[in-house]
Amino acid sequence: MESFLKSKIGEVLLPGDVFTFIKTDTISLSEDVKPEKIVCGPGLRRDGDNVVVCKSGVLRHKQPNLYWLDSQQRRYVPAKGESVIGIITTKSGDVFKVDVGGSEQASLSYLAFEGATKRNRPNVQVGDLVYAQFLIANKDMEPELVCIDSSGRANGLGVFGAGGLLFKVSLGLSEIMKDLEKLYPCELVLGMNGRLWVRAASVQKTLIVANLLESSENMTAQQRRTLFKRVADGTL
Repeated sequence: MESFLKSKIGEVLLPGDVFTFIKTDTISLSEDVKPEKIVCGPGLRRDGDNVVVCKSGVLRHKQPNLYWLDSQQRRYVPAKGESVIGIITTKSGDVFKVDVGGSEQASLSYLAFEGATKRNRPNVQVGDLVYAQFLIANKDMEPELVCIDSSGRANGLGVFGAGGLLFKVSLGLSEIMKDLEKLYPCELVLGMNGRLWVRAASVQKTLIVANLLESSENMTAQQRRTLFKRVADGTL
C-alpha cells in the first residue's frame, strides 16, 4: 500500500478515499518480507488494515513513512495525540483555558506539567505560549491538553516562547525550515494546528526568517533554492 500512497503524493484526495493493505498468499524465499509501517498525520486515520482520508487536501510525504494531507483550512480540528502551540487565555480554578485555533478552547490542568503538585504549581500566566499534546479530542467532549508524555516527563512540552515571534503557516514547511536553519541558526517550533514560533539571534534576524518562511511557503523547490541563494550571497 505504501508504494500506492507514494504514487498519490502531490495529488488531491477527498474524504472517504480508502487505501487498503494488500495481502498476498505467496511466500518469498529469497527476501525477507516485512509488514508495511505507515505513520498517519493530519487528514488520515488508520481503520484496521485501511488508511481512510478524513479531509480534503494534497497528500504530502516525509521520509521514511510519514503521510499527511496539506489543506488550507482556516479552523483547526483537534485530534488526539497531536502536538499543538496554544495560548493561555484564562485561569479558572485549577484549569487553564487554551486557545488552539479551534472552534472552542481546550482545557489544561495545572497538574498536567512535569513535577507539578498541589503545593508546587507551575508558573503559567495568561498570554504564555504552551507546546502541548491532546489527551482528549472528541466532538462530544471538551478538548483536553497535557504537557507531559505517558511516562510523566515533559519531553519538549510545556511553556515556551519568550522573545520569539508566532505566526500561522501550512504544515508542509518542514523541508523549508531545514534550509532556513542553515542560513540563520534559530529556534523553530511547529504545531500541528498550523502555528509556527521562531526565534533567532536578534529581532532583525527573527523578522527575516519569518518573512522568508511566509514568502517561500507557496514557491516551488527551485524558486526557494534561488531565493535562499540570493539571501546567502547578500544580493537580496
